[in-house]
Amino acid sequence: MIHLDGLRYRYRPEAPLALNGVSLEIERGRIFGLLGPNGAGKTTLISLLAGLLTPQDGSMSIDDKPLAAWRAGQATAIALVPQDYAFYPMLTVAENLDFFAGVQGLSAQERKRHCAEALAFACLETVVNRRAGELSGGLRRRLNLAIGLTGAPDVLLLDEPTVGVDPQSRHFLLQAVQRFAAAGHTVLYTSHYMEEIEAVCSALAIMDDGKVLTAGTLADVRRGAAQALTLEIVPLLPKALAARWRSCFPGMEITGSRLHFPDFSADANAIAALLAELAADGVAVERMEYGAPNLEQVFMQLTRHSLRD
Repeated sequence: MIHLDGLRYRYRPEAPLALNGVSLEIERGRIFGLLGPNGAGKTTLISLLAGLLTPQDGSMSIDDKPLAAWRAGQATAIALVPQDYAFYPMLTVAENLDFFAGVQGLSAQERKRHCAEALAFACLETVVNRRAGELSGGLRRRLNLAIGLTGAPDVLLLDEPTVGVDPQSRHFLLQAVQRFAAAGHTVLYTSHYMEEIEAVCSALAIMDDGKVLTAGTLADVRRGAAQALTLEIVPLLPKALAARWRSCFPGMEITGSRLHFPDFSADANAIAALLAELAADGVAVERMEYGAPNLEQVFMQLTRHSLRD
C-alpha cells in the first residue's frame, strides 16, 4: 500500500501551494489514475513520489515504511516515465537502454539482462540499432517506457504516456501497462484521456488547485457525483424557455439541440414537468439520458468547467 498523508508543497515562499493537503491510498499491484486540469498538482505529486522533490509537510510511505527509507533500500524500485522524451536522440535504442541501465548502478550482467527484458517488453527488437531521433512517435513512446523499465521497478509513474501517438501505438502501450500491473507491480497513471483512465485504472483521483476533489473506484467516483439529465430535442429550445430554465437550473448547458443538466437530483415528477413544458412549446424529445454521469462529466462538474492555462 502506498500511503500519502497531508502532502503540501510550494515552489516559492510567495507562490500558492502546488499541493495542499493531498492524502491518498494506492493499493499495490493496481493501476491508479490521476486526473486534473493543468496546474492541478499532478506533476508535483509524481515528482515527490519519484524523489525529485521533498515534501514540505505531510508523509509518504509504502508498506508502512517511510518512502525515503523504502527507496534507499531499493534505489531502482520507483521509476518515472515523463511526458517529455527522456532519451538521447543521437544514440541508438540499444545504446540508450544500456546508458540508462548503467547510471542506475547495475552490474554488467544485470544491465544486459534488464535491457533485454525492457527491449522485449516494449517490442523494440526490430529497431534496436536505429537512432532514437529517427523513430516514429509511437516508437519513441515505447522507448521512453522501456528506459523506465531498465531498473526493474516495482512502482511505475507514468505522466501522459500516450501523448501524440497513433491508435495502434496507444493500444499497445495500454496493454503493456496492464501487463506490468498484472505481474504484481503498481502504476500511477496520469492522462487527459478519460477513456484511457476508464479502460486501465481500477481506481482514480481527480485533483484541482493542489487538492484531491474525489478518489475511489470509477463506480465510487460516479456515484458520488450529482445525477445528470441530458435531452436531445427537435426543434431548438425557444429563447424564452431557455432563459427561464437557465435561471432555474444554474449550470445548464445548451449546445444546439442538446440540453444538459449536470446537477439534476430530482424525482420523476420533475422530469415529467420539463417534458410537459417542452411539449407545450411544440418541442419533441428524441433522446433522453438520466443517471450517474460518465467520468468526463464528473470531471467537468468538479473542476467547474473552467479553461486552464
